[in-house]
Amino acid sequence: MEECRSSPVIEAAPPKEDDAADLPADSTRHVSGAGEAEAASDPSVYGYIKQDLFTSEIFKVEIRNLPKFIGFNDLKKFLAKHGLSPHKIKLFVKQTFAFVTFKNEAERDKAMKMVHGMQWKGHVLSVRLAKPKADPIQRKRKQQEEDEGLGGRPPSKRAEGDDDDDDDEEEPLNVQIANAVTPLWNVPYEEQLRRKEQDAVAVLQRLAKEIASTNKAMLPLLFDVKGKNDRMCCPLEQIRPSPTQTEYRNKCEFLISMGADGEDKTVGFRLGKYKGGSCAVVGPAEACHVSAQAKKVVQDFQKFIRSTPYDVYSPETYEGHWKQLTVRTSRTKQAMAIVFFNPQKLEETELDALKMSMKKYFSEGEGKDSGITSLYFVREGQRKSPNIEDLPCELVAGDGFIHEELLGLKFRISPHSFFQVNTAAAEVLYSTVGEWAQLDQDCTLLDVCCGTGTIGISLAKRVKKVIGIELCQEAVEDAEVNAKLNGLSNVEFHRGKAEDVFPNILNALMSPNVTAIVDPPRAGLHSKVILAIRRAEHLKRLVYVACNAKAAMNNFIDLCRAPSNRVHGAPFQPVRAMAVDLFPQTAHFEMVLLFERVDYNSQRRTNNQEETLCSS
Repeated sequence: MEECRSSPVIEAAPPKEDDAADLPADSTRHVSGAGEAEAASDPSVYGYIKQDLFTSEIFKVEIRNLPKFIGFNDLKKFLAKHGLSPHKIKLFVKQTFAFVTFKNEAERDKAMKMVHGMQWKGHVLSVRLAKPKADPIQRKRKQQEEDEGLGGRPPSKRAEGDDDDDDDEEEPLNVQIANAVTPLWNVPYEEQLRRKEQDAVAVLQRLAKEIASTNKAMLPLLFDVKGKNDRMCCPLEQIRPSPTQTEYRNKCEFLISMGADGEDKTVGFRLGKYKGGSCAVVGPAEACHVSAQAKKVVQDFQKFIRSTPYDVYSPETYEGHWKQLTVRTSRTKQAMAIVFFNPQKLEETELDALKMSMKKYFSEGEGKDSGITSLYFVREGQRKSPNIEDLPCELVAGDGFIHEELLGLKFRISPHSFFQVNTAAAEVLYSTVGEWAQLDQDCTLLDVCCGTGTIGISLAKRVKKVIGIELCQEAVEDAEVNAKLNGLSNVEFHRGKAEDVFPNILNALMSPNVTAIVDPPRAGLHSKVILAIRRAEHLKRLVYVACNAKAAMNNFIDLCRAPSNRVHGAPFQPVRAMAVDLFPQTAHFEMVLLFERVDYNSQRRTNNQEETLCSS
C-alpha cells in the first residue's frame, strides 16, 4: 500500500482499477453519446453510467492507426501539443490503437474533430466513439447466471492442470489481506532491500541507454562511468533501510464495506480489486504496517458505525452511506480521523444529529479512549470536482490539525496535505537530500512540490532563501504556518501548478547560485517544468526525489538529452543515486538522484589536455 503524492481522480467504481474507484462521484454528470446507447442495450452491466456519478467512460474515444513503437508518454505529449487534456489513456502498442477518455463532452468532441484525419509519423489517425467498460461485478454475476441457466456451473478458480485431489483450504483472511496490502510481509527484510536495490540498478542501467541515444556528446563520459558502475549512468550508493519496518505508516485509508468474514459495516482493507469482482474488506488488526494507534481508531469507529442505522455504501448499487475512513497519526500521539459519508437523500436535521452523536461518542462516550484529537466529516454529495482534494472537510470535534516532529522541527498537517507516510524513514531521506544539495549561505533553494514544506524548512538555515511551490491550498497554508512555528523568515511559498508557477519564479530569480529539489507526484514533473529547468543556466544542481523512478524516467531523459529546438540550455548529468526504503513489506521505495549541469567548456579543456599529453 504505497503512499505517494498524486492527484487522485475519483470516478464511478466500474471503470477504475484501484480502491480510489469507490470514492465519491460527480453529481453534475450528463449521459450522452455511445455510453448512453450501450447502457440502453445492456442496463445490467452498464447501469453505473446512468447513476448521478462522475465517470469519464461516457466521454471515451478510440484512436486507431497509431505509429508503431510509440509509448504512453509519446501519445500524451502528442495530444497535449494539440491542446488536448485526456483524463485517462489506455494504449495497445501491438494493435496500434488506444482508448482515451476526457472529463466532459466538449473536450471529447474537440479531440474527435482535431485528431481524426491527422497525420503522425506517416500514419493517418482515425477516431471514433468507444464503448464504456462494463461493471466487473455485474458482468461476473451475469456470466454466472447464464452458466447456471444453461445447466452449467461457474468456472473453477483452479488453474488448468491442477490435481482435483489437492483441494487445500483457502488461506486464512489475515494471510490473504497481508498478501494484498503488504506483499513482502513474509520476505526477510535484507532480501526486501536487495530486491529494491536491484530495481534501482535496472532504472540507472536503462537511463544510461537512454542518455546514450539522446545525447551523443555525453558518450565518452558515459562510457567511462558505465564501465565503473555495472553499466549504470552513475554510482548507486547502498540502499538506506527504514529505521522501523512495522507499524510505520502515519496515514492509512480504510474502506467501509461488508466484511469478508460476513460481518456487516467493517472498516479495513479491500481483499481484492473491484475489477476482480470483490468489495469485501478485512480489518487491519493484523496488518503489520499499521500503527497500534490507527488500529484503535478503526476499532472504535467500527463500533460507532455499527451502532447507527445507516448502511455501508455499495459501489455496485450506489446505495448506502458509510464509504471510507482516513486515519492520520503522529509521533506526538495525535490522531486525525476523516470519515467519508454519502448523505443520499437524508435531511439536514438527520445529518446534524449524526454528527452530534459522532462528536459525543468520541469526546465523551465509548470512543473517548481512541485518541482522536481531530475529527472530520466529509459529505460526498457536495463534490463538484472529481479530485478528492476538492471535497470540503467539516470539522466535527477537536483541533483542525495534527502536528508532527521531524528532524527536530514541528509541522502542522491538514486533512488533505501531503506528508511522507513513514516519518522515521523520511528523516533519512531528507538528510540525504540536504547532504547532496551542497548548500551554502549564498544559495537560493527551490523546493518544488513542497507539500507542507518539510524539505525546504529542514534546510532553510543552510541557505539564503527557500522558495516553495505546491498545488494544494491546504498544504501551502500549513507550510506557511510551519515556517513561523520554526522561527524562519527566509522562506516563502507559492500556490499553483508547478508548470505554471515554476518558470516565472526562475525567470525572476537574479541569484547566480540556485539549487532545486523536486519531490513530484508519482507521474513526475510536467514537461514545462523540465524545459524551464533546462533553460535556467544559473541552476547548476538538481536533487530529484522519485517515488516511482520508472514513471519519472521521461523527466530524467529530458534533463540529460542534447539541446534542440524544443530543449534549450546545457543538459544535466546524473552523478549519484540512492534508494531509500520508505515502504517496508512492499515493493515500493523512494529514489534520490543528483543531477549536475554539464560544463561543455570544461569537458573540451579536459579533452584537449588529454590529446596534448597523448601526442607528446
